Amino acid sequence: MTPTDLRTAFITQLTAVAPDLDPESIGDDDHLQDDLGLDSMDFLNLVSALHKKFKLPIPEADYPQLATPAKAVAYLTEKLAP
Repeated sequence: MTPTDLRTAFITQLTAVAPDLDPESIGDDDHLQDDLGLDSMDFLNLVSALHKKFKLPIPEADYPQLATPAKAVAYLTEKLAP
């Protein structure tokens, strides 16, 4: 998957967890909790959705690497590399 594909997939999962978010208004550097208002349960649901979508274990120590769309795309790119 390209970084663009990963961003699209990430935003899709994010808006499924937080349907009140407008996918068009989410910036790459928007912090999920500070800027977009996700609470801790929403964030955990997002992590779970990403785990299911990509069949990728995401340890709690890696959660900060999912704090923004840009960080999440970089993380997923690295973890999903062959």
